Amino acid sequence: MTERCGFVAIIGAPNAGKSTLINRMVGAKVSIVNRKVQTTRINVRGIVMMDDDATQIILIDTPGIFSPKRRLDRAMVAAAWNGEADADITALLIDASKEGFDKDTRALLDTIEKRVKDGAVGDRKIILLLNKIDQMPADQLLKISAELNDRIPFTATFMISGLKGRGVQDVLDWISKNIPEGPHHYPGDQLSDLPERLLAAEITREKIYDNLHQELPYAATVETETWESFDDGSVKISQIIYLAREAHKPIILGKGGSRLKTIGMQSRKELESLLECRVHLKLFVKVKENWMDDPDRYSVWGLDPGA
Repeated sequence: MTERCGFVAIIGAPNAGKSTLINRMVGAKVSIVNRKVQTTRINVRGIVMMDDDATQIILIDTPGIFSPKRRLDRAMVAAAWNGEADADITALLIDASKEGFDKDTRALLDTIEKRVKDGAVGDRKIILLLNKIDQMPADQLLKISAELNDRIPFTATFMISGLKGRGVQDVLDWISKNIPEGPHHYPGDQLSDLPERLLAAEITREKIYDNLHQELPYAATVETETWESFDDGSVKISQIIYLAREAHKPIILGKGGSRLKTIGMQSRKELESLLECRVHLKLFVKVKENWMDDPDRYSVWGLDPGA
């Protein structure tokens, strides 16, 4: 059977549901999910095998595209466009549950329309994924689809629910028939290209977001400092949570350290499920005011600090 392999960039405005969709497609958690915008900071690749393992689809979960203000924002948006430029197929994910488009979605559509007209897209196929269709009447979905297809020459349009899985298999079936022939880039049993140390840090960052809501939006990051494996199969992981301000420390610690304990417990349980072994997790909190301007941190994430 002929081997196929190709890259598919999932792009969209923040909170369109990219990470949820990719996790659904892969069948496992490879990207963290949160209702906060700009949760995804790096291009995460999820790997899907199709057609009796003859076809390998490499899905790129890109950071949400928005109007950048800070250095980190600029690097995230640049990473998203770089991921799109390197793909064989671009999948534009639109949150169809909203009345009208927000400013980030409008700006994204304007950019794609311009790139198509300027020839920057070349022969690359662009498909439209209207997400969260369970929250919108069918006639409204058809109206949105017609409006967007009038602006941009999409090769195909799909109506899906990444959360519930509706229509997702149809997207994968179409992709498997439209990616190029070629050898596979990853072993057939690999689900993601994200190193375990970075995945573990991302899981803890997700739990921070889950527990802090609006109190500490983006001023925190997590670094896996040490990873020790033992003969019984268990691992000991030490992580540092970096904060931008001293005033944030009591927020993340909670009364008597209770909030940090909850974050650690939730992260440990998910890591044990993902790694399929016992995990000993130690969390430390440090203040580093300029962590967002640290080039070494950008290097770990695969981001360009000069973007």
